[in-house]
Amino acid sequence: MQVRTAKEIGTFIRDQRRRQQLDQATLASRIGVNRRWVMEVERGKPRAEIDLVLKALEALGLSLSVDRTNLPGPSADALDIVDIDAIVRKAKGPAT
Repeated sequence: MQVRTAKEIGTFIRDQRRRQQLDQATLASRIGVNRRWVMEVERGKPRAEIDLVLKALEALGLSLSVDRTNLPGPSADALDIVDIDAIVRKAKGPAT
């Protein structure tokens, strides 16, 4: 599932909680928060702490995956890791 907003992740968490037949209080207990926090996240509160959102997903047996999107700008190749030491050696030239 692709998630772009806090509301979408909140809806996902709520749907998964219901699918597992958990009430908000039980999920809150598993995360270590109060029921109000779960209610706010499920409503799409945009300032929810990411660490707690990740704990909520873990408590539901889920994980979060991040993929690169095709945005305008540098190509995927330009984002690859470079060997900075090799670049510096090349810039300095041969050792004397």
